[in-house]
Amino acid sequence: MNLFFNSDAATLSPVALFIQADPVVKAVMLGLLLASIWTWAIIFMFWRRIGRTRRESEAFERDFWKADDIDAFYKARADQDMPAARVFAAGVAEWRRSTQGAAIDRAGTRERLATSMGAAVANEIDNLSDRLNVLATVGSVAPFVGLFGTVWGIMRSFTSIASQQNTSLAVVAPGIAEALFATAIGLFAAIPAVIAYNRFSHGINRIEARLNRFADGFHATLSRQLDRER
Repeated sequence: MNLFFNSDAATLSPVALFIQADPVVKAVMLGLLLASIWTWAIIFMFWRRIGRTRRESEAFERDFWKADDIDAFYKARADQDMPAARVFAAGVAEWRRSTQGAAIDRAGTRERLATSMGAAVANEIDNLSDRLNVLATVGSVAPFVGLFGTVWGIMRSFTSIASQQNTSLAVVAPGIAEALFATAIGLFAAIPAVIAYNRFSHGINRIEARLNRFADGFHATLSRQLDRER
């Protein structure tokens, strides 16, 4: 703890490296630190959202396939705030619109059901993926921002050499350490963002596949019902 808050740059204290850094490097460090905090906030948000969505979808589908009356199930569960319920509600709404007339276009009804539920699945995945692009942006940009701070800090060190006409390590080491610290912060922000982006992308793809399977199964159920309509 004392090392972390030590104001002597020779101890490689993060606080000392920040305090003694050039204003441009300080701005880079602060920007990367804020990006890291934002990244971790998004990571925790996605972790909770994807876990909750997966559990709720599993429970909803399990109850749906056990239900004997689709209309009764619709009245009881269609208003629930979850992706599976909204895909189900989109299918039922399109079914009712397509079968309310005297003459039923079976082929057209099947096509509209598939389109309606497919659009509902795509909309739910878009909502789930909201802010996922932030992780991709931080993961790809943060190392280069940190590298910019490093280059600027090294340039400042060479300027110190020229102004003091002294090439000793004591003159250039603090500036180089501050510069490299900017790169370290950039990597600290980028690495979790890349790992989380890949992990959450995989989780969203699994949810999308599950919603598509549910939509296909519900479509097959309605298609059989359509064959019995006179």
